[in-house]
Parts: sequence; structure tokens; C-alpha cells
Amino acid sequence: MKKLADNVYWVGGTDWIVRNFHGYELSTHRGTTYNSYLIKDKQTVLIDTVWEPLTDMFLEHLNEVIDPGEIDYVVLNHAEPDHSGALPAILEYCPNATVIVSKTGLETTKKHYHKDWNFKVVNTGDKINIGENDLIFIEAKMLHWPDSMFTYLTGKNILFSNDAFGQHFASSDIFDDTVDEAEVYQEAIKYYANILTPFSKFVTKKIDELKKLNLPIDMIAPAHGIIWRKSPMDIVEKYYEWSKGDSEKNVVILYNSLWGATHKMADFIAHGIGSAGISYKIYNSATSDRNDVITEIFKSKGIILGSSTVNNGILPSLAPFIEDLMGLKFINKVGTSFGSYGWSGESPKLLSDYLEKAKIKVLQDGLKIKYNPTDEELQVCFNFGKDFGKKLLAEF
Repeated sequence: MKKLADNVYWVGGTDWIVRNFHGYELSTHRGTTYNSYLIKDKQTVLIDTVWEPLTDMFLEHLNEVIDPGEIDYVVLNHAEPDHSGALPAILEYCPNATVIVSKTGLETTKKHYHKDWNFKVVNTGDKINIGENDLIFIEAKMLHWPDSMFTYLTGKNILFSNDAFGQHFASSDIFDDTVDEAEVYQEAIKYYANILTPFSKFVTKKIDELKKLNLPIDMIAPAHGIIWRKSPMDIVEKYYEWSKGDSEKNVVILYNSLWGATHKMADFIAHGIGSAGISYKIYNSATSDRNDVITEIFKSKGIILGSSTVNNGILPSLAPFIEDLMGLKFINKVGTSFGSYGWSGESPKLLSDYLEKAKIKVLQDGLKIKYNPTDEELQVCFNFGKDFGKKLLAEF
């Protein structure tokens, strides 16, 4: 249990050792937290719960503040199991509590738990008085599920934002001004890039709507990671910036190589990009963390894919990255492709086709070189990269 403000407490759980999330699809190098919040007013309110395996820890934290049987309202901002997993256990203690959900949240919660609890559906702008303060609800569809919503606590000026503005970050403390800010922002952009990017137009719209409400916000309390209190609107402005698809003058080269020929090509293409005044990063798809690479692609203007040709196709380690590129729907990106081959040489064309399917503008035809490149062919690679760098600059 930790205190956010008078009569407002963090009662969630911290997981220092988790290294994968959403099954095994998202890496969490710094662990995570499952944030649940308790408000003590004339009526007692629980905001979200925790993932089911952390239920015992959660109950210990709750019991430090109240008897769980005293809970009047459980606000479920989002029904995904990392936030709702302990809901059945909590409602065993307070069976008469009202479970507050969005309209879509009613459906998703029932589909997850097949229970007919005492539900109350709320819409944007609805208020519930809990004594000295009110709860105000703001639907946040597709940030990042259809059922998502925010809950605002008047008097304390706290926005409980669920998945929005969160990060997978475990810490001994819970506030942004007590931890390493650079680490927190790295995890925040990674979270946005890998989860919220497909819904960027909803992010922009929701932030515009939130600003129009003119709610004073002294603290933003998400469902994962630290709580923003030093300058809470900074992360909101970052989300707004990220949602616009603005990119850095940087190129990510992502490749895999059977016997080193494609690797040589990657190096010389990179040198050519650098000669055009563009920074770059190089990743091998077989040895790099997919989510970290996706984060760098999100930040960068350019993406160049490379692969040896094998079985008339690309090396399989590139496939998950390509699936992400198509699914995440990055905007305002440019790219091209390259690769070595021995017989048929399809990989550069296939990779360029994948880029186009991902709505990434292909600036030039892919480059292919047979077997191990000669010095003259490596110069071709250098010039290929330099040309790409110049064309990338012209896109700004």
C-alpha cells in the first residue's frame, strides 16, 4: 500500500521478474506493475484490480487500508485480465458492490467471467458522487480496447487512465519524480509503439476531447508503471506527438544473413546512409528483441529490410517483424530492401512488397547481389544507401 493523496492509495502488485506480456508477444525487460487504486470517501471505491496470480499480494495491500467487505464500488476501466483478474476474488468479499463499466465493458466483462454481478453502465460525462468528491467517467475507446475508459476524481484532480500513459516498469516507488525518468520514457514509448500505434487517430481525438473538458489534472495514474505527478500533462503531450507519426531523421536496417554476404551489404548500405547525413541503427532479426526494434522503427523515418534468398523466399526470422509492420500501421515511413542470393534472388522484391502492404512508401527498387559481394559491388551498396539517405531527406 502506498499513498497518492489523502484517502487515495495504491494497492496494486509489483512483478519484478516478468519478462513477457500478452502471452510472449511483448518483452518487459524492467518488469511491470499492476496498478489498482483505493479511494476512501463516504463511499469506498476500488479502481481496477490486478492480474489473477497476484491476488494474494493485492488482498494484503487492501487489508492494510480497509476491510475489502467495505468496498461500495469497483470501477473496471478495462476488462483485460491483467486489470480484471482479481475481480471475482474481490467480489467474494463485497458481493453487493456495484461494478462500474462502460457500455462495451459490460459485454467484455461478462464474456470473460460469465457472471451477472451488480453492474452499472456509464458514459462519457457521467458522474457519481461518493461523498466529498465525484467520479467522472470518460470513454476511451480503442486506447487500447473498445471497452476502455478513464475515471477522474474531483477534489484530488487525479486521472485514472488505465492502459493509456502507462509503461511496463517495476520500481520500489510509484512516482515519476522518484525514479529514472529516462528509463520510464523509454518504456512509455515502447508501450505506445508496440500497442497503441494502430489506434493513433483515436489517441489524437481523445486527447483533444480531454483538453476540452478543462479538468484540472494534478496526477495521472495508469494501470501499469509509475504515476505521473511532477508534470503530468507532459506524457499527454508526448502521446499527442507520437499519435501524429512524426519521425526522426534516422533509418533502421533490419536484416538476416546466411553466410555473411547480406551482412556485408547491410554494413556498406549503412555507411552510405551515414554519408548522406542520416543516422542509422542496424539489427539482425535473429538476435534482436522484436519489440525494441519496433520501437526504433516507430521513432525512425526509414526502414530497410534485408535477407538472403532461401527457398525462393526470405529468412523466417524476419516474418514476425513484417507481421508487426503490417499490423501496427505505422504512418509517414519510407523504405527499401536488399539481399544476397545464389540462385533465384526473390528476397528484395518480396521485402519491398511487404513494405508496400504495410503502407510504407518504397523510395527505390531493392538491391540484390549474387553470392559474396566484390569490392565494386560493396561500393554499389554504399551508393544505394547514400541515394536512399538523400531521398529520405527530401521527404521532410
